[in-house]
Amino acid sequence: MPNLFEALCKFQTMRIVKIIIVTLILFNILPIMAQNGKITGRVYDKKNNEPLPFTNIIIWGTTIGSTSDLDGNFTFTGIEPGYVRLAATSVGYEDYVSEDILVTNAKSVYIEIPMTEKTIQLEEVVVKASPFRKPLESPLSLRTLDISEIEKNPGGNRDISRVIQSLPGVASSVSFRNDVIVRGGGASENSFYLDGVEIPNLNHFSTQGASGGPVGIINVDFIREVDYYSGAFPASKGSTLSSVFEFKQIEPNKDKMNFRATLGATDLGLSLNGPISEKSGLLLSVRRSYLGFLFDVIGLPFLPTYNDIQLKYKIRFDKKNELSIIGLGAIDQFNLNTGIEDPDESQRYILGFLPVNEQWNYTIGAVYKHFRDNGFDTWVLSRNYLDNRAYKYLNNVEVDSLKTFDYVSSEAENKLRYERNIFASDYKINMGAGANYARYTNNTFQQIFTDESETIDYNSKLDVFSWNIFGQVSKKVFKERLTLSLGVRMDANNYSNSMSNMLDQFSPRFSASYALTEKLSLNFNTGRYFQRPPYTALGFRSNSGELVNKDNGLKYISSDHIVAGIEFLPDENSKITIEGFYKHYRDYPFSIRDSINLASKGGDFGTFGDEEVISASEGRAYGFEVLAREKDLYGFNIILSYTFVRSEFQDKNEVYIPSAWDNKHILNLTVLRPLKRNWDIGAKWRFVGGAPFTPYDVMKSSIRPAWDVQNIAYLDYDRYNSERTGVFHQLDVRVDKQYFFNKWSLNVYLDVQNLYNFKLQQQDFLTNLDENGNPNIDPATANLPYEQQRYILRSLANESGTVLPTLGIIVEF
Repeated sequence: MPNLFEALCKFQTMRIVKIIIVTLILFNILPIMAQNGKITGRVYDKKNNEPLPFTNIIIWGTTIGSTSDLDGNFTFTGIEPGYVRLAATSVGYEDYVSEDILVTNAKSVYIEIPMTEKTIQLEEVVVKASPFRKPLESPLSLRTLDISEIEKNPGGNRDISRVIQSLPGVASSVSFRNDVIVRGGGASENSFYLDGVEIPNLNHFSTQGASGGPVGIINVDFIREVDYYSGAFPASKGSTLSSVFEFKQIEPNKDKMNFRATLGATDLGLSLNGPISEKSGLLLSVRRSYLGFLFDVIGLPFLPTYNDIQLKYKIRFDKKNELSIIGLGAIDQFNLNTGIEDPDESQRYILGFLPVNEQWNYTIGAVYKHFRDNGFDTWVLSRNYLDNRAYKYLNNVEVDSLKTFDYVSSEAENKLRYERNIFASDYKINMGAGANYARYTNNTFQQIFTDESETIDYNSKLDVFSWNIFGQVSKKVFKERLTLSLGVRMDANNYSNSMSNMLDQFSPRFSASYALTEKLSLNFNTGRYFQRPPYTALGFRSNSGELVNKDNGLKYISSDHIVAGIEFLPDENSKITIEGFYKHYRDYPFSIRDSINLASKGGDFGTFGDEEVISASEGRAYGFEVLAREKDLYGFNIILSYTFVRSEFQDKNEVYIPSAWDNKHILNLTVLRPLKRNWDIGAKWRFVGGAPFTPYDVMKSSIRPAWDVQNIAYLDYDRYNSERTGVFHQLDVRVDKQYFFNKWSLNVYLDVQNLYNFKLQQQDFLTNLDENGNPNIDPATANLPYEQQRYILRSLANESGTVLPTLGIIVEF
């Protein structure tokens, strides 16, 4: 799929810039009204939810303070609007620093502060309050982004899926996709949670079986912070090999219902946040894109439209019991604009191979928490569903004889997870179990060409029941200098004998952190992690109906991790880490048809894994990361990260060759700065080393029957990933201006991607059409039978990159 944003912005760049200049001039002369922001909240004991009275809370970096009452409640009034943090101290508890909070005049902000009880008084190492958190079970490979860094991320355009690509160790595929590529792992090796509910589909127009897509589904209006694990995964988080993302939402406002309207580059949105009753509250947002209308007006060959909805309902029955309902859904429609008059070469090429695609999906979950004297229980019941449809006709003439592709598939999962958290003496214990009943269906008709024309035509229906158990114990010893954590997890399912024994998926993990001083520590983790292959692979059948991959003994994929690093905290606002990592993969699915490892697939639109595979490949990814974070260097918030990574998997001769994610060098620098009069500026520079690619098999591609079944060139897998693109680098900038009035607020921002207009030369396209759009059949074969005819193929330049300006408006009332 072409770059949706580039296509739109090429048309209207100058027009938008003119509108932006005029808009900012007009808004700059508006008066700024009274500063009367309000923060309310509750302080409680993390282990049992009991309120903590007489806790001192201050606004971080100031002397403005408050004290909690007997019920743990506190209030700040008359606060200057903007982003603030809260710091809390209480006798017998560890000091706490909150994530960033956006204060406005339009609403009161509600926050809950969990406090952790101290076990002993330190004698040699004194740990001060810091915004950088370090869980016992994951002392390294954990990064956190708060809302200020998400909302104002340059180039992110308020798309959380795009923002996370600037995190350490995360590479991107191409500029218009949101694939998450972590430490050389594949796009399908990640898992995502929204307030504890697993969400398999993070993007609109997602790749089934993987995670990527062009636009994120999650609305950042409700996100307060994101925890990103690139290693040291907690035992409670399964089915992941490369990363875990936990998206945490804000709490519903308790005072009154507030509304926020947004206008961005591609969509319109409306969200609400407020109380439903004295004990309950609601977050709800809806968004709809207007790309289909705009693309039709400007004559682009594709017409995408997406819609999404997100909700959180929370009720606290009493201080020991609470329930949250989490929902996320999307409807995506993608049609071809075949009515273009006199299309150019690029438009003809796109119309020739791109299928019509429609998707809809949802996740709905309930999270129930019951607090005990020494811990709490969590029950998570959820259901997620994906419906994916695509079809293609030769020359887009919709008659059955010209159909080359017809795909209808669905995935439904019903999950139950129980967790018990115990805080006993010096120990933190987490244990639990889970179950998942899934149904996968697939009706596929596809014409393919190997050595001759073939047809894949099968219907598949598959029910899979999965189960797991897990436990983790963490403890601080040696006067809390040394933190140790040991976890175990086991997964299994009833798909086949090769997956049904939990002991075959025995997944231990161990972490250690030693504080040399109060500012310097050594960290270590090792573990073995397992992931079930995608349902598309489990449910693939032959034309005669056999479950081919079940007969091939398909197994869970495993990855052994070793991570070690050093962490230095120069002061309360600064953090420097260096980590080395090594991952070794076993039993990775290997494509029978293409003779390559599936790890390099999943970074394109369509589906991933629906082919015959065997669990026979090994791989490795290794390198190191350097991260420097400074939250307040003369007012600048700076994130600098560099990753060196090699990613290699075995080919059909069991020789290690580069994977598609072997970028070698990844450098990200993000700088944010608030200015006077509620202005904010930011810049992000990203550098990614050249990505491997596979040359075309020109001889095979020129065969007329071969070309006609897919209208795109075939790759020469005997030379798989033998060439590389040039390096990619891009500068994004963003300027925000906020206005805080008595009862409403306004935020106008200008986000410009690729400011200096860098253009990446990628592998050229091949087309079978001449300059006039006619099939270019080789005259020497024109009189031969159809099966022996060949096309004369031409190259079309494939250049990616243009200046992409976006004007955004956010109104809150």
